[in-house]
Amino acid sequence: MQVLIQQAKITDKRSAFYNQVVDILIEDGIIKSLLPSSSQGGGASTVLVDGKEAITFPLGEGRDGALCVSTGWVDVLADYREPGYEHKETIESGLRAAAAGGYTHVLTAPNTNPAISTKSIVQSVIQKAAGNVVSLHPLGAITQDVEGKSLAEMLDMHTHGAVAFTDGWKPVQNAQLMLKALEYVKAFNGTLIQIPVDHALAAGGLMHEGEASVRLGMAGIPSLAETILLHRDIELLRYTGSRLHITGISTAEGVDMIRKAKKEGLNITCSVTPYHLVLNDKALEGYSSLYKVMPPIRSEADRKALLKGLKDGTIDCIASHHRPQEWDAKAKEFEYAADGMNIQEIAYNLVLQAAGYERIAEIMTAARAIFGLGDANIEAGAVADLTIYTTTGSYKLGNMQSASANNPFTGKEMQGKVLGIINNKQVHLNQ
Repeated sequence: MQVLIQQAKITDKRSAFYNQVVDILIEDGIIKSLLPSSSQGGGASTVLVDGKEAITFPLGEGRDGALCVSTGWVDVLADYREPGYEHKETIESGLRAAAAGGYTHVLTAPNTNPAISTKSIVQSVIQKAAGNVVSLHPLGAITQDVEGKSLAEMLDMHTHGAVAFTDGWKPVQNAQLMLKALEYVKAFNGTLIQIPVDHALAAGGLMHEGEASVRLGMAGIPSLAETILLHRDIELLRYTGSRLHITGISTAEGVDMIRKAKKEGLNITCSVTPYHLVLNDKALEGYSSLYKVMPPIRSEADRKALLKGLKDGTIDCIASHHRPQEWDAKAKEFEYAADGMNIQEIAYNLVLQAAGYERIAEIMTAARAIFGLGDANIEAGAVADLTIYTTTGSYKLGNMQSASANNPFTGKEMQGKVLGIINNKQVHLNQ
């Protein structure tokens, strides 16, 4: 298969062609050449597959109106619900959503049934996703059956394909168990992932504790629920000298704690969700359960602190926290509705809205180095692992590729568009 991308702006800073408009020739999954654009596409960027025009994108004013190409994007945490919860999402539908959202690599949560806490389940999930244009990387559970009682066989799972370890939506609450886990993964330079939520302090809470929760009469989840667990885990990290990734950071205090830990030299990294970057707790004023997530959507001051943390590098990358729910899990009283937002297909649009286009390629690909997914590059001879997108134009989320539709942004106008991905010697183009 041959792919020719004409008049594409390279947005990956590691490429020698960064910020240049080039023509990219790809044959059988390998980048054969990158040459200054011959402008054969006239006033438009084009993508040709086996000589047939597949995409035509009119060039806008200036270099920011071009079709953009970066190394393939990575999602740090998505929940494809299979095995056990296929009525919410399957691996197949989840990977379709990932491709539509521009992701070539996805790390999946272990909160399935049975949980991804043994090598056999790791292998099963990998086999189920084999041959897809999107590369799936299962996250193994830290504890057996994500029950928080005893450690799972992490080394065994690591050997058979688990790229990191987390209990996902059920972060480890037992300090001694977390200490043992951090020590255990040092043997193979593994990484633990934690969502910073203290269950005891968050118990019964429905949204961020603040003026909005008082006004709406809903039980609040204090910022302390994040910072207490985060403080504990940073202390354990300091003690063990291990590796820790915090995902779903949501408070100004939490960002500052991670900033200080990084300055100290601790091996800690961090990701934020797209919806925490664009929403504040006023979004819940309509009592829509589509905005019910964990960690909760916080205050405007917290949102601005997250943006600052993303800008100064305290926050390394984006994690969608894609968590599909079936219709009746959300269509009930707010108190009883399930947590989670189906967000992977428009994660890019939300990040672009919040943070601008300058660092999109960097923050959407930074997880590669954190989780050892390979050092892809845009150069002749490299494997083609690419995301094709625009920063201009508008897009509305309509028919979703995901099996569920718990997304509050459906039908809303958003800037930019993912045009497609190239990975695993395959091409997926959005229509």
